[in-house]
Amino acid sequence: MELLNDEVKTKIYEIRGVKVMLDKDLAELYEVETKYLNRQVKRNIKRFEDEDFMFQITDKELENLRCQIGTTNLSMIRSNPFVFTEQGVYMLATVINSKIAIDITKTIMRTFTKMREFALNYKDIVIELQNIKEELKSTKENGEQNSQHIKTAFELLSQILDDTSKTNKNLIGFRPKDKDKIK
Repeated sequence: MELLNDEVKTKIYEIRGVKVMLDKDLAELYEVETKYLNRQVKRNIKRFEDEDFMFQITDKELENLRCQIGTTNLSMIRSNPFVFTEQGVYMLATVINSKIAIDITKTIMRTFTKMREFALNYKDIVIELQNIKEELKSTKENGEQNSQHIKTAFELLSQILDDTSKTNKNLIGFRPKDKDKIK
């Protein structure tokens, strides 16, 4: 399940300031064709007509996305894809009514939630890093002050890395309580 969570994370992009997933990625996860997924959406368009559920990306957004994830993943796209927000993904589970769609949707919802929690937990650190960045831009003449800001930034980043490494240790296998007993 952790492998699936990691796979889902790589398929979540930010477009128009919103975390979204591409129709083709969702179709792949749900094990259906993209045209089937889009046909189900069109048949139930009332569920998706608001942009906070789904929208079609523009040519410029598609080009930016190609730069972000590589052209090979999007080279076969004939028209601009639809993208689904967190609420749209949930709504998809109601129109693609299969066991795998329901299971995958649960995983996607959990991934969105984890990403939101991470952002909330480290919001203060991100704000502090942005403040340091702005101060560095405005204080070019004082190199000693800049080095202190850089040191503070690295301390904040190492705090984030320490916190995430402690929570992401999903080790598999037997772990003896006393290492000295095994020889």
